Amino acid sequence: MFTRLNFAAIFLILSQCLWLNVSHAETQTTIDTAQTTQVSSAKDAIQQFVRGDFAQRRALLNQWPASIEQLDQLAEFVEKDQLYTDSTGHTYILEAEDKLFSYPDHKPIESWPADLSQVTLVNTLHKALTFAQAQKKLKSEDASQRLEAIDILENNLSELDINTINQMYLHEKSQSVKARFAQLKARLDYQSNDVLDKIQAVKTLKESNRPDVLALVEQELSQPNLHPDLKAVLLDAKGSIKTRIQASEWTGHVFSGLSTASILLLAALGLAITYGLLGVINMAHGELIMIGAYTTYVVQSFFKSHFSGLVDWYLIAAIPAAFLVSALIGMLIERTVIRPLYGRQLETLLATFGVSLILMQLVRMIFGAQNVEVSNISWLSGGVSITPSLMLPYNRIAIIVFTVAVLLLLVYLINKTRFGLFVRAVTQNRQMARAVGIRSSRIDMLAFGLGSGLAGLAGCALAQVGNVGPDLGQNYIIDAFLVVVVGGVGQVWGAVLAALGLGISGTVLEIGMGAVLAKIILLVLVILFIQKRPQGLFAIKGRFVE
Repeated sequence: MFTRLNFAAIFLILSQCLWLNVSHAETQTTIDTAQTTQVSSAKDAIQQFVRGDFAQRRALLNQWPASIEQLDQLAEFVEKDQLYTDSTGHTYILEAEDKLFSYPDHKPIESWPADLSQVTLVNTLHKALTFAQAQKKLKSEDASQRLEAIDILENNLSELDINTINQMYLHEKSQSVKARFAQLKARLDYQSNDVLDKIQAVKTLKESNRPDVLALVEQELSQPNLHPDLKAVLLDAKGSIKTRIQASEWTGHVFSGLSTASILLLAALGLAITYGLLGVINMAHGELIMIGAYTTYVVQSFFKSHFSGLVDWYLIAAIPAAFLVSALIGMLIERTVIRPLYGRQLETLLATFGVSLILMQLVRMIFGAQNVEVSNISWLSGGVSITPSLMLPYNRIAIIVFTVAVLLLLVYLINKTRFGLFVRAVTQNRQMARAVGIRSSRIDMLAFGLGSGLAGLAGCALAQVGNVGPDLGQNYIIDAFLVVVVGGVGQVWGAVLAALGLGISGTVLEIGMGAVLAKIILLVLVILFIQKRPQGLFAIKGRFVE
């Protein structure tokens, strides 16, 4: 009997262990399956959204399983009308030039489905998508993401719950985000019927610099029978907000003038070298700027045709290409047209003017008379939002940085290299430079090529902020000459100061009196300056020997 009991106990223990192992395996399988489903759900969130009906899409947005980047991608697809599907539920992305790609593997679709249809959202889903972005960003550890979420919420005040905003405000640790939450909270508090709450909210809104808050304050001031204390606070807030907005706007104007000055400086640096060294008034300099812009367009087209995956990096190749093409054409002009006319400035001016007409006509024959578009690369699109009324575009920031880099390289080349030493020697005394063995004719050609290459870089920069056409250079050649004359012939730092002065003052004058009158006033000021100081800001050093 003892033996039977032992066998029964052993059998019971083994059965229990076997059951526990099976149960653990099933539990682990369930967990693994759930994790796999969650990962799959995260990866296929956009596809699930496309395949779902209204209720499923709304539920998916309320509990978005994937990253904020994927949610932003979905919002971008919807905003740009790029999201498509077919009857089988496959997802497609329609990109530029009517190219269709499968999602998410981004394989090109040669034969489009006959039942292809665009995925559009009703207003309710648009709001759900917007709030889904805000909810995701509010949970981010990155303060900039939370600030972006507040931007979204500020545009949807009617949908917000004041208690939820109060909780977020109390738990926020970042001072910059907390200040923005305070502004958002004040806008909600102002909807109260209590006068004291309104007054307190306006005191907080006084620190705002948003145009929509100014519009709110002005709208309230237009209401009849306002409480005297509330009206006084609103008037004070109106003045404060308007001052902040005007400061932001003028900062934007100065930044715009600075970017214009950068382009002028790039265009004028080449003239400062060629005019200072050779004494040649090169009327074809504007067309060399145009050639640099068209070279950028050709490089972009080449990348689109042969390296479509790298099209966002075409600018890296376009910069040296624009410099080399313009420099080679400039050296050819110097060899064939300018060299036989040295010392005859009027004939040189007329000859280079004829060259400019020839270059413009050649471009019209090759590319057509219409402007061509050079698309802005994605990593230079958008801008830095300093305030709600001040946005600094990335492409203009890049132009300023690029101009500074070119200027520093040019200063190093002129002051620290053997070629720069020869250029300075020929500029100061050509005959003495020849006497010590410097081949002045070769220096003339290389310096003219350098100035032409700098014009090409100016054209490459201009292509990022506007369309490219045969008349592009004509819009900048006069201003470039003014920069050289005001700064001083052959003076790099003089050109820098003159470009800053003319660029910023021209932009500021245009704001107050229009483009035509501003240009007239600027020309009058330049004429008066030249009469008082004919040598420009900086006089050239050395002796000119005929």
